[in-house]
Amino acid sequence: MFTAKIKVTLRKTILDPQGKTVEHSLKSLGYDKISNTRIGKYIEMKIDVNSKEEATVIAEESCRRLLSNPVMEDYEFEIT
Repeated sequence: MFTAKIKVTLRKTILDPQGKTVEHSLKSLGYDKISNTRIGKYIEMKIDVNSKEEATVIAEESCRRLLSNPVMEDYEFEIT
């Protein structure tokens, strides 16, 4: 059994209003050294297959077909 650890983030060219809101709130709490705050998703899933290659294919297809929006988001994953 393998674990896919997936990060989905907005592309750098896409405005991140949620990230801006968090950054503004942190600055209002006195954390004025923070900048370029971006919000994303972290997904972890178990994949019950026999090889890392199979797990990689399933994670890739899952990201491409459901977990990310290819127009606005990038993703990366690690199989362990």
